[in-house]
Amino acid sequence: MSQGTKTKSKKARREAWEGRLFIAPWLIGFLVFTAGPMIASLYFSFTEYTVINPPKWVGLDNYIHMIRGDKLLLKSLWNTFYFVGISVPFNLIIAFLMALLLNIKIRGINLFRTLYYLPVLTPAVASALTWGIIFSTDFGILNGIIKQLGMQPVSWLFDIHITKLVFVLMGFWTTGGSAIIFLSGLQNVPQSLYEAASIDGANGFQRFFYVTIPMMTPIIFFNLVQGIIASFQIFIPAYVITNGGPVNSTLFYVLHLYNNGFRYLKMGYASAMAWVLFLIIICFTIIQFRLASRWVFYESAL
Repeated sequence: MSQGTKTKSKKARREAWEGRLFIAPWLIGFLVFTAGPMIASLYFSFTEYTVINPPKWVGLDNYIHMIRGDKLLLKSLWNTFYFVGISVPFNLIIAFLMALLLNIKIRGINLFRTLYYLPVLTPAVASALTWGIIFSTDFGILNGIIKQLGMQPVSWLFDIHITKLVFVLMGFWTTGGSAIIFLSGLQNVPQSLYEAASIDGANGFQRFFYVTIPMMTPIIFFNLVQGIIASFQIFIPAYVITNGGPVNSTLFYVLHLYNNGFRYLKMGYASAMAWVLFLIIICFTIIQFRLASRWVFYESAL
């Protein structure tokens, strides 16, 4: 082996060790704070664990109870699926339209982009409390405006027919994060494609539907997957504002999981619920990836 080859090999080994050293803090954090608790929760899901007493192995009893004995499980699943089915599509549409507006080259556009993104940085509890005040029946800002217009106030948070829709509206507050991702995609669409379409006689709508949307499908797919994962885990607004009410109409799955784990101290059962939710999200993600080949154009995006 030549001296140059030995030098390169030594340098490569040193760079490899340096790389391992730099990722070590993240890797340790992942193992201790993510992988470790996941493995522990998998074990607890097969036990009767009340936190106060040591876990007792019960096998599949928690999963059987979930199917046969938990009367609120189906209700929480229905509430969650309802929220996901309405929230995700509307959030995608609004975020995409917002990105189109933020992509317009006007004076001060950077200020508008910052303002639209700021709600994403607001603490979730603070946002929930603010929205709770806005939709309050007695002293809410929204009902105050309705009264000024001479109409009867609406029980936004106490009507089982509209309460979940109120939470969908609250979700629009944080569409700025998806809008920024859409904006980055819009700015990477080659202008040559628009010029070629214009030469072929395409008008603005045709350029939008036949150039912009196909080029944006990878970004749409990414935001869709991220939105479904996040929506299935809705918790803070329901916990802070309604605590699952009225009549369990906002008892979402994660809130039901939280109640079992931290209110009723059924940590083993809550761990089983967590793994079921994990499997549900994994199934939806796999389905999305399987269907992606039919409408996502990665080659065109390149």
